[in-house]
Amino acid sequence: MARTSSRQLSTADERREVVLRTAIGAFATRGYYGTTTSEVAKAAGISQAYVYRLFPDKESLFVAVIEHCSTRMREAFADAAAKAEGTAPAAVLDALGEAYARLIVDRDLLLVLLQATCAATEPAIGDAIRACYAREVEYVRAVTGADDEAIQRFFARGFLCNTVLALGADTIDAPWASTLRTGLRHY
Repeated sequence: MARTSSRQLSTADERREVVLRTAIGAFATRGYYGTTTSEVAKAAGISQAYVYRLFPDKESLFVAVIEHCSTRMREAFADAAAKAEGTAPAAVLDALGEAYARLIVDRDLLLVLLQATCAATEPAIGDAIRACYAREVEYVRAVTGADDEAIQRFFARGFLCNTVLALGADTIDAPWASTLRTGLRHY
């Protein structure tokens, strides 16, 4: 009599999600250039060959990670816009800023976005990170109705938040760090 296993195999989509989540952590820590697909595979508990079955190469995997992070940003912004206290551009921008401050508590997401910006000289990665920010800017424009100057300030503040957190300046007791984090929300 054949023995049946109660173990359920995961689907390719589930494995793809596991690889993406694992790759986010690896790329956040070591960057695009410092991370190998074998490290991602090992951390995900699968073979490197299976990683290549899901993603043709490391660049495709990194682009998928950028797109995943972009989707998370847009979802956070959409939730925040729906809960904004009012429809004035400033009120919606404030709600989006709050959502972003909460989102980048996930340092891996924050660091992947920074790593992607640093690797933007690679054509596919540059295209992906520019597309990410193009989508975010146009989404913010559409949902807030804010003018270009207000949108630029919103993103400039977000980029400053990224830098402050990446440097650990949110925990440093020094005048320069205090100056940089003045008025910023961090969790």
